[in-house]
Amino acid sequence: MQFDDDLTACAGLVERGDPDRFAAAMAAPAPARAVLFPLYAFNLEVARAPWVTQETMIAEMRLQWWRDALEEIREGGTVRRHEVVTPLAGVLDAEGAALLDRLVGARRWDIYKDAFEDAAHFTRYIEETSGHLVLAAGRALGGLPEQVALDAGYASGLAQYFRAVPDLEAQGRVPLVDGRLDAVAALARGGLERLARVRASGVRNPAILACWQAGPLLRQAAREPGRVAAGALQLSEFRRRAGLMAAALRGRI
Repeated sequence: MQFDDDLTACAGLVERGDPDRFAAAMAAPAPARAVLFPLYAFNLEVARAPWVTQETMIAEMRLQWWRDALEEIREGGTVRRHEVVTPLAGVLDAEGAALLDRLVGARRWDIYKDAFEDAAHFTRYIEETSGHLVLAAGRALGGLPEQVALDAGYASGLAQYFRAVPDLEAQGRVPLVDGRLDAVAALARGGLERLARVRASGVRNPAILACWQAGPLLRQAAREPGRVAAGALQLSEFRRRAGLMAAALRGRI
């Protein structure tokens, strides 16, 4: 597989800014990397956009820039030249672009300090930010049922969101609808139930490799929910690497 300058730039962005997804992409079959790196680079840039400035208007403009780029891809006409947008246009169809547009829209929550409206709003946020990324990758690679993608993305997104809770609280955010230990444990169990459906499906797809840490992290949160607020939800480097290797060999999480 030949990587052009844009794909190489995308891989570099992901390697520096999202090492877990970089490792998952490198564990995927070589042809899949040309699909995954533009998607993961896009996700990284969008996730960063609300946090690089204290000015809400500038953050909104940054997110709108990405929505405009996705609209160009969806329409199938001329697409702006950009090291991430250009290769992204090569892997997305119109529906994939629409999925990622909803991902960008969900990231508007990160700009402000409003709490989630309710549990449904929280679930939608996790599904649209993490689940839609997996779903778009699955569409681009083929062979990944929609519900499997959303379940895998939700479980992984919830685990990573739990890890971000202390930082969010330090910045004056209200990250959880209900932060009581019982409620956190129940959320983790719900994520594990969705992950169990993914495993029961038997689906093998490189798009879900990046979700490989969800199981052990959510089990920690279900057993010891106090780890979430304490910032102690983590895996050893050995367990992290071994888990990815096992997932890559099986082709599923």
